Parts: sequence; structure tokens; C-alpha cells
Amino acid sequence: MADSRFFDRAGPFTLDALSALSGATLLPSEEGGRLCHDVAPLETAGPEDVSFLENLKYIEAFIHSRAGAAFVNEKAAEQAPPGMALLISKEPYKAYALAARAFYPPGRFVARRAPSAIIDSTAIVPADCDIGPNVVIERAARLGRRCSVGANTVIAAGVEIGDDCRIGPNVTLSHCLIGSRVVLHPGVRIGQDGFGFAPDATAPIKVPQLGRVLIGDDVDIGANSTIDRGSGHDTVIGSGSMIDNLVQIGHNVVLGQCCILAGQVGISGSTRLDDFVMVGGQGGLAGHLHIGSGARIAAKSGVMRDIPAGATVCGSPAVPLVEFMRQTAVLQRLAKKRDGR
Repeated sequence: MADSRFFDRAGPFTLDALSALSGATLLPSEEGGRLCHDVAPLETAGPEDVSFLENLKYIEAFIHSRAGAAFVNEKAAEQAPPGMALLISKEPYKAYALAARAFYPPGRFVARRAPSAIIDSTAIVPADCDIGPNVVIERAARLGRRCSVGANTVIAAGVEIGDDCRIGPNVTLSHCLIGSRVVLHPGVRIGQDGFGFAPDATAPIKVPQLGRVLIGDDVDIGANSTIDRGSGHDTVIGSGSMIDNLVQIGHNVVLGQCCILAGQVGISGSTRLDDFVMVGGQGGLAGHLHIGSGARIAAKSGVMRDIPAGATVCGSPAVPLVEFMRQTAVLQRLAKKRDGR
């Protein structure tokens, strides 16, 4: 059970209701009136909880779970323990996520304006916003309806933010236009100078960074991630993209819609990612590349060439997954041969 000091739980919900909101099929169907009071992991769930199984690595936990119900795909359903109601789905984790959101909807906030906040007279801040202590909102900045801004955040001159955004503490925003329902976690930095220098025999010459950062709707940006503004073109983050903690995005980078970047990813300037690209943790992308729609880049990969749509790459330098696996197998055989095995 989630700690009630930090999370407000809704419900309970019947299995019929969870089935309807998630699109899962309930088995047995006559269990539809049973109430579920919470969501929980397989290992700790009890008879009034609903859980899920997505990765078969956890099949033993599923077999021995005391959960009253679980989201699961059809193949694993036959291994369910006696008495567990099953919510059958092709995408159990997605179905579980929809259920968990019903139990734990986004927290509501009370509109306020902390006395220590400094808001320029030309800034537009609707009365239904929540402005925390020591927030600074500069000249001609504009916030949408029902936004919350955490303590010590600075919103620089001219920044525009859409409706229902959640901005954590210690965030700095400049030279950016942000869509609606965007979440910025603590310490995010958006719109600072890009890393642009012209080589010179005596010392590098800094190039003025004259672009912006454009962020679409429903974007989530993790703690202490940084997004540089463009040098002339804009840096663009497409709607629905999810960016983990400690990610660095350079100037002029363009992310399409619904891209996913795991922690410590770094993307160099002017690289373009089309829609639905996924990059694993610590993936590094050189500049001026084009990554096609739906491409997947494995963790710790170093990408130095364009990647076609739908491809999966791995390694440093990154190569197609099949080629990487072949290289690994060859190296293992050579190592065994050298050791005389």
C-alpha cells in the first residue's frame, strides 16, 4: 500500500470497472462485482489488491502471489494461483497503468500565491495557479490556467506556459514556449545557451544562441535534465515525449512525438529523432544525425551514423542488433580458443 502521507487513494473499484477502463477481459466473468481496494506488486499484494505480470522473469512471483486479481497476458494465465481473478490483456503493464491511475489520480492543489513570490506586473498568472515560495516570474511571462510552480523556480522574461502544467522546485526556464499538461521535475533547466563555439587560434569564439525551445503537450521531463535553446533554429521536443532524469539535449535537436529517453542520455546538437524513438540509459548520439521513426537504441550505445526507421542498434559504435550479437559471439569464441577451452 502506498504511503498515505504522500499519496491519496481513490476507489475501491469493482473488477468490472477495472476491466472497462483498461480494456482487459475479466476471467471468470462472474467475479465482476468483486471489489479491489488498491494496486500492489505481486510479492506484497493481498486478496483485496490488483497486480500485474508483464515480464515472465517474474513468473514465480506470479505463481505464488496472494493478489486478488492480476493483469496478465493469455499465455501466462494458465499458471495463475487458485482464486486469483484474471484481467486478460495483450499489454498487461499498460492495462495496469490505467488501473493504477484510477486508484491514484493526479494530486489536486489549492490555488495560492506565496507572499515571497516575485511576479512582474506585466506577467500573466491566472488566479487559479499555485505559486510557491521564492518563485520569480519575470517580465511578460505568461502562465496558463491551473499551473503549479514549485519553490525557488525562475521563469524568465517572455516564457509562455500552457494549461495544467506542473513545474517542480528549483527549475529555470528561459527562451521557451511550453505546451499544456507538461511536467517538469525538480532541477530541470530549459532554454539556456547551447554549446556553440567557432574555433580560433587564440581561443574559441562563442556564437550567440538565438533560437528557442519549443515543448509540445503532455511532455514529462525528469529531474536535473537540461535542454539547450537553438542556435538559430529552435530546439523542439515533440508532444507526448518522456525524458528521464539527467538527460542532456543540445541545441537545435528535434524530438518527434512520443520519444522516450532513459537516464543520462546525451544528444548532440542538430540531431533529429523522428516519432516513437527509444534510447536506453547512457546512450550517446553524435551531432547532425537522423534517427528514423520507431528506432530503438540500446543502453550505453554510441551512435555516430544515421539510423533507419524501425531499426534496433547496440554497442559503441552502434551497429544493428544482429551484427552486434554476431560480433559478441565471435569475441567469445576467440577468447575461449585463446584460453585453450
